[in-house]
Amino acid sequence: MQKDPVCGMMVDEKKTKLTSTYEEKSVYFCSPACKTSFDKDPRRYKH
Repeated sequence: MQKDPVCGMMVDEKKTKLTSTYEEKSVYFCSPACKTSFDKDPRRYKH
């Protein structure tokens, strides 16, 4: 399980298709809205 950096929800990285790569690390999201927020300004969110 990984923490969604936007909302803090725990996400099963094996099941979600909502991912981004930032600083050569995979980042996982619980919803398209969280992914969109992160992708707009990834430096805003620490993971």
